[in-house]
Order: sequence, then C-alpha cells, then structure tokens
Amino acid sequence: MEELNNLKYIKLFSILLLIYAFIGGFLFDVPALPILNESIRVLYFHVPMWFTMIFLLLLSSINSFYFISRKKIIYDTKSYTYTSVAVFFGFLGITSGMIWAKFTWGSFWTNDPKLNGSAITLLIYLSYFLLRSSISDEIKKAKISSVYNIFAFAMLIPLIFILPRMTDSLHPGSGGNPGFNVYDMNSQLRIVFYPSVLGFILLGIWISKLKLVLNVLKNDN
Repeated sequence: MEELNNLKYIKLFSILLLIYAFIGGFLFDVPALPILNESIRVLYFHVPMWFTMIFLLLLSSINSFYFISRKKIIYDTKSYTYTSVAVFFGFLGITSGMIWAKFTWGSFWTNDPKLNGSAITLLIYLSYFLLRSSISDEIKKAKISSVYNIFAFAMLIPLIFILPRMTDSLHPGSGGNPGFNVYDMNSQLRIVFYPSVLGFILLGIWISKLKLVLNVLKNDN
C-alpha cells in the first residue's frame, strides 16, 4: 500500500532518535534551574508530545481541506486518522504536564492560561469524534466533520500560541516569562530536546500510517 512506502525508514529514525532522547533525557547533565531542578528532564518528553499533536492536527486539517476541494473519501479517512493519533499524544502531553506541575508548582492543575487552553483544545477535538459518531451517512459525515476540523485547528492557534502570551502564565515564554533558550545558554537542553521532538513526530507519523491502513481496510469491508 502507498501509505506504507518508506515506513521502515520513518520507523528506524524514530526508534534511533527516541532511544537517544531517553538516554540523554535521563543521563545527560541539565542546567541547575531554580524550582525545576531535575524535573526539567520532563521537558524532553512533555513538550515534544504537544509538538507531535499540533503537527498531526495540521496534517489532519490539510486533509480535511483536500476532501472539501477534491471530494475523495480517502482524505477524510486520513484526516480522522491523524486527529485520533494527535489527540492520543495530546492526552499524553497533558498527563505528563500535570505530573510535572505537581513537582514544580505544587498542584496537578493551576489556573494557567496555557493549561486551560490545552484542555479546551482537547475538548474541541473530542467533540469532533462525537460529531462523527452522530452521523451515519459517510459522505455527510465527511463533509461536516471536515469543515469542523478546519475551524478546530483555527481555534487551536489562539488557544495555545496567542492568548497565553497575552496574560500571565507559569509556562516559559508566556506572560513575560523567559523561554528555555534564555535559561540555557550552553545548549544542554537543545542537544536532547530537538532530537526528541523529531523522534516523537516521526513516531506519530508511524502510528498514523499504520492506523490509516487499518481504517482503510475497515472501510472496505
């Protein structure tokens, strides 16, 4: 199947990068930052999961646009597949963030705009699945959910990237707080963080392609 072409290379690079990220994440030296201390290592896994979610949701919205413009059901299947895997990574990201918050901020959840925006984003995409399950006609389902998916991604941008930067936030890079690039002038974090981001994104693509094959086979039966 076309979707499986070059999958072995994606799988190989993903495994290699994630092995490096896990080894580096637990064994390499990290900056001695106030409050964060050794918990800064969660950065190597928490943030890449969110990046993976956003990247997959971007692919999902692109395929929704393709369905609207080209009317081929395969694009709706791809869009649904990317969204389902993206939401999975989103829940991993929010769970790891809650654990990190407990050890740094003293609570699993705070009234932080980025946390609230992330939770709202996941709820918006959970509604996407409820919408699809409520429509039996496949073509009508694809049309309505494609439009919804495009608007959902448009809402993601202000909820995660814009509004948190306009208000006070505990997250680095928001509300006047400096980002990690300011804290980490010796690149101790970067040498593990960037490979981890790429590794998790490739993992998300790998899972999505496998799930897509299953969804296509399911629709054909």
